Amino acid sequence: MMKLYYSPGACSLGIHMLLEEIGAPFEAVATNLREGAQFKPEFKAVNPKSKVPTLMRGDGSVLTEFPAIAFWLAASFPKAGLMPEGADAMARAIEATDYAVATVHMQGFSRIFRPANFAPSEADHEAVKARGTEIFTKGLQNLDASLEGRDFFAGRFSFGDAAPFYISFWAAERLKMELPGRLAAHYAAMRARPSVQRAMAREGLA
Repeated sequence: MMKLYYSPGACSLGIHMLLEEIGAPFEAVATNLREGAQFKPEFKAVNPKSKVPTLMRGDGSVLTEFPAIAFWLAASFPKAGLMPEGADAMARAIEATDYAVATVHMQGFSRIFRPANFAPSEADHEAVKARGTEIFTKGLQNLDASLEGRDFFAGRFSFGDAAPFYISFWAAERLKMELPGRLAAHYAAMRARPSVQRAMAREGLA
């Protein structure tokens, strides 16, 4: 059985949702990032990167990093329909995933909530947060533009919608931001999926 190490409301929510879409049995293990559980020996023995999401597969091997886990799940469970069809659709799914994780999350959101990681001096933290807000807001606009003429990032629902979903969740629920029109519609469609509702209920977010 697979085992997902997650933290409620963290980026791991996107992987949690994909696992619910697949329907294969898995164990969800809550990891309290605020209390530093990811740095404790028992977690580092599983993932020395001290990050979620972390996926332990049925054979005991461990897969880390959101894009890699999302791709592996889509490729390994084809009946779930998470893998886009065709090179262009696949590229769009990867594009949306990489941009959401590497830019909007790591460069934008991280500056807002963890300014000390970007500037050792507390006097610089407000400037770091302001820059993070700028990157995050522009990121929402770019994700919105990517949805022009389509409901999902690869044309139809795929693993490529998981990372933009958690970004939208953070924007709407944590930062209380108004999502741009197309991205708002995408977020509403994702929230309506039973898989998302189950994952959010398990994480205490419903």
